[in-house]
Amino acid sequence: MSVVINTNVAATQAAINFTASEAMLQKSLARLSSGKRIVSPSDDAGGLAVSMKLNAAINRTKDVQSNIADATSYLQTQDGALKTVGDILTRMSELSTLNNDVTKSTTDKSNYQTEFNQLQQQLSSISGEAFNGVSLFGASGSNTLSVSTAEDGSQSVTINKSDLGGTTNYSAMIGKTGSDYTLSLGSSDLLTKVTGALQEIATFRATNGASTSRLNFANDILTANVANLQAANSQISDVDVASESTAYAKYQILVQSGAAMLAQANSSSQIALKLIQ
Repeated sequence: MSVVINTNVAATQAAINFTASEAMLQKSLARLSSGKRIVSPSDDAGGLAVSMKLNAAINRTKDVQSNIADATSYLQTQDGALKTVGDILTRMSELSTLNNDVTKSTTDKSNYQTEFNQLQQQLSSISGEAFNGVSLFGASGSNTLSVSTAEDGSQSVTINKSDLGGTTNYSAMIGKTGSDYTLSLGSSDLLTKVTGALQEIATFRATNGASTSRLNFANDILTANVANLQAANSQISDVDVASESTAYAKYQILVQSGAAMLAQANSSSQIALKLIQ
């Protein structure tokens, strides 16, 4: 092998190896410090694209879960109102029975009628209840709400707004002739109307419960989907710390040994001085 001064091939090769090892060490440090396998797009361009899509799907799925939680709150509020309606109707049936007591005076019956009228007004006002500005009870043409249950919008659950105005008996309970309510404690068909209204409200509550149950199961599916999407994304984007720490130790040794060998290579050409002395 020739002994030359101007070109130190060994030092050049050692510098190339040292630079490569240093770059890999820096990349390993970046992965371990960030917890990400893909630190820059050049690490895995295709994997980065897939990871971005998975991240978007995960975020959309979580947003759908939030929407379902709000819809569930809506249904719970609606059911609370319907339960109150049922309690009012039950009290009205009690007043009807008490009014038939032959031992009650005209004044007593008048007092019962006063309470009955107040309860009718309360039934009427409940029909206008809303949740965050959205009516709890439907009107003509707006009796349903659609709740998306899939992040891509391909699936949905329809929930009913309980059209109280579309009922037969409940509507009769709060029906008016001018400014006066049609039914009173003395109405012959009052108990029939009250019993029928209770059945209508019971049906509304059953429908409400069925929708709530379905939304709960839809949310369970979304929870599982989020976990699976996160696992899939982790396989692509997250660093395997055990494997990467081993690589880090390897590149650290290579950098140290490369630096030492580069120093040796730089000093090897000094042998030429001995030959010309």
